[in-house]
Amino acid sequence: MVATPETGPSARGVASTRLPGLPERVEIYEVGPRDGLQNESAVVPVAVKAEFVRRLVAAGLRTVELTSFVPRRWIPQLGDAEELLELLGDDQPPRAPVLVPNEKGLERAVAAGAREVAVFASATESFARRNLNRSVAESLEMFAPVVAQARAAGLPVRGYVSMCFGDPWEGAVPLGQVAEVTLRLAEFGCTEISLGDTIGVGTPGQVAALLDLLGRGGLGVDRLAVHFHDTYGQALANTLTALQHGVTTVDASAGGLGGCPYAGSATGNLATEDLVWQLSGLGIDTGVDLPALARTSLWLAGQLGRPSPSRALAALTPSLQGA
Repeated sequence: MVATPETGPSARGVASTRLPGLPERVEIYEVGPRDGLQNESAVVPVAVKAEFVRRLVAAGLRTVELTSFVPRRWIPQLGDAEELLELLGDDQPPRAPVLVPNEKGLERAVAAGAREVAVFASATESFARRNLNRSVAESLEMFAPVVAQARAAGLPVRGYVSMCFGDPWEGAVPLGQVAEVTLRLAEFGCTEISLGDTIGVGTPGQVAALLDLLGRGGLGVDRLAVHFHDTYGQALANTLTALQHGVTTVDASAGGLGGCPYAGSATGNLATEDLVWQLSGLGIDTGVDLPALARTSLWLAGQLGRPSPSRALAALTPSLQGA
């Protein structure tokens, strides 16, 4: 089939040309305030975090993962979770998930008024031990009651599966191993499961194979999201493959914030600006105002004192500064 030009969303001059077999709309799951900021060595003031969220929402992002209810000693950057939710008040987006590591974290999140939670599992033993100090089986046993209690309280629960395509200690990860963990999270009752290329080594063929395998296991793409890192420049190619397989929720981080502390060459999460540029060019609606998003990332880069790795943001910056 031949691609057909259509009138669609545009962003700073990007031409909109649809390709067959792609969704009309994609939900961007913004992870900047949590996954993006958690690797920053200097603690960002809670007022700056709240303003970051407000600006993201004003740019049209309907899903923003706010923070994590982990003990402060684990991740000092996220030790102000309760204060952030209180400061945001009614300024939260329609979906405002928070990460919880265990039942204690869930209790804190519920007490703070969280409306959606997420749990973070691993497909590999090495990362499960380093991240959770548990085996894969033990970590799943820990998450089962968390998911059950959250669902009983009426909260949606997202499950993350990390190290889906490669692990810095174990190398290539068997897709059957990834599918087993993913399907267990689905059995627990997770309403959405995000497949994470934590160190950014995946390529489109692997993405297609994993989605096909999960489909054969009975897990439809309507419950799946994808979370790519751009270490080897594959994030957008992997995203397009996922879209061609019916996935309509894609994780991204404003300005490309974040990364993996276990991969020295990792360049961070897929930048939301890069994703919006691609989706706009494909005629796919996101509801996101790209110039407003880019101005938000430029503002945050100023707060952090360093430039963003986003290619789209770098290209847009001269026109934004001249506006």
